[in-house]
Amino acid sequence: MTPPPAHPCSAADNLRASLRLLQALQACGLRRLVLCPGSRSGPLAVAAGLLERSGLDLITGVDERSAAFLALGLGRADGHAAAVVTTSGTAVANLLPAAVEADHGAIPLLLLSADRPQRLKGIGANQTVNQERFLEPSARLALAADPRGLAAMAPAAIDALAARAWAAAHGTPAGPVHLNLPLEEPLHGSLAELEQLAAEPLQPLPQPPLAPAPALAPQPSPLNPAAPGAVVVGPWRGPLAELPAFAAALLRWQRATGWPVLADGLSGLRGWPGLRLIHAYDLLLEAGHGLAPAPQLLRLGPMPASRRLQQWIAAGMAPQLLISEADPRNLDATGTASQRCGLGLAAWLEAQPPLQATPAPEALAWAEPWHRADAEAQRQLDAALACSASEPALARHLSRLLPPGLPVMLASSSPVRDWESFAAADAPQRPLIGFRGASGIDGTLSLAAGLALGCGALVLVSGDLALLHDANGWLWLQQLAQRGARLTVVLIDNGGGGIFEQLPIRADGPLDFERLFAMPQAVDQLALAQAHGVPGRRCTGPEGLEEDLAWALPQPLAVIELRTHRQADARLRQELRRRMAALHGAPHGD
Repeated sequence: MTPPPAHPCSAADNLRASLRLLQALQACGLRRLVLCPGSRSGPLAVAAGLLERSGLDLITGVDERSAAFLALGLGRADGHAAAVVTTSGTAVANLLPAAVEADHGAIPLLLLSADRPQRLKGIGANQTVNQERFLEPSARLALAADPRGLAAMAPAAIDALAARAWAAAHGTPAGPVHLNLPLEEPLHGSLAELEQLAAEPLQPLPQPPLAPAPALAPQPSPLNPAAPGAVVVGPWRGPLAELPAFAAALLRWQRATGWPVLADGLSGLRGWPGLRLIHAYDLLLEAGHGLAPAPQLLRLGPMPASRRLQQWIAAGMAPQLLISEADPRNLDATGTASQRCGLGLAAWLEAQPPLQATPAPEALAWAEPWHRADAEAQRQLDAALACSASEPALARHLSRLLPPGLPVMLASSSPVRDWESFAAADAPQRPLIGFRGASGIDGTLSLAAGLALGCGALVLVSGDLALLHDANGWLWLQQLAQRGARLTVVLIDNGGGGIFEQLPIRADGPLDFERLFAMPQAVDQLALAQAHGVPGRRCTGPEGLEEDLAWALPQPLAVIELRTHRQADARLRQELRRRMAALHGAPHGD
């Protein structure tokens, strides 16, 4: 069967249509675009290059998977979607891991893929796959240009397509949007055509109006602020600029109620001025020595990482109110929330009756044993970890040594859990960022590079396997250097997957634990980084960490490697848990 004729267009038509699409996205608010190599995406690449004149920040990268995670880090930093442009075929499949994390983590992301026109699908034409379906399960919207080709669309239709994609990526909840863009040949014009188009003045497009967010009527609260209770805060998922308003609302609540606040390490609230937090809850809630469930519970945001805290929440039979920030999805993994609210804490609080001026005496009496136990736990942790070169001690040392306000990204698995349990309670406040939507180790280094570009500077704390999983992330060195951004990688090399040491099957026996779970790799991480032009140092212990940080922090990209012993660290964590759980004077709700 003869394929239908191609839609008549020229290379200049394709370029003008691509320019129109990217300009329309710019009018909506697009500022950054990550471009991957390809031929079918050529018109989009040339258009992006031309739009650098009008302020588009164009970042280039050779690995689509890594590029998508870089864009995800950019979007996490400020809440504005970055765009990724790829060619057709398996390039699009490489976008899926980042799309999954963007979906679960409510992070805006635009994924633009070039494609063959529909007339070439299903007849064996080169590089024609069902790429328009690859990202559907995770995308807020999966949109496509005219199946004949982008150049077949009227300018108004292109504008509408861009506006729809941008609005969906920044909706409630935010997330990934896939734009599949068929492009008919010819794709590449002559040099004379390109020079002519480049000389044409770019016509700015008006920014489309944003649709107002639907108003939600708050329900009567099941909580009594004049009685004892507690607050649990999960990881912060919103833009970093919106965290102060959230913290201010929480501070108002605590000053009026006196409730203790159990804040996840990724909440960004650790060290926040004025807030009285319980830091060691994961240690104090050790099984067999648990704290009584709260008389009532205010839960904020996603579920915290601590399984012991999750179990404590699930054991509660008293009223629980779960408030999420710009994410109306069900975040009640324990199924114990009496009521859910998607307004966000500040808006919910404004809709409530005025709070009392001071906490009730019985609420303060219920909370005080928590604070005493936490203070004692911090003293014991200081004594136990002062001279240790373990992973728990590293979290404690880093939390105090790093400059206040410097953002830190914690890789999934052990780093995020160690910081939650062992970081110092007196450490200064700083943004702590993790990607716990899908809780994978995909794209760790590229996510950190994107955050560093968005925030200006960042420290990544990562294990060795997570870093190897995204070794192409070292290639972002040039982009960081060009933009004056700084990324310091603190690499914990424990010879494999340290998180698995905490599994009950680690005991000696017929199981080959190293091969099946830990999977140690014979890679010199510093040499691998050096091969990409990234300088590195091996830290010999906590006494040299401050000097190594002073060397690394001013550089565009540098790595500090610390060798640890995962079996010994697993035993240390268990011993610390036993010690904390046996603390005298731990609160029991009486």
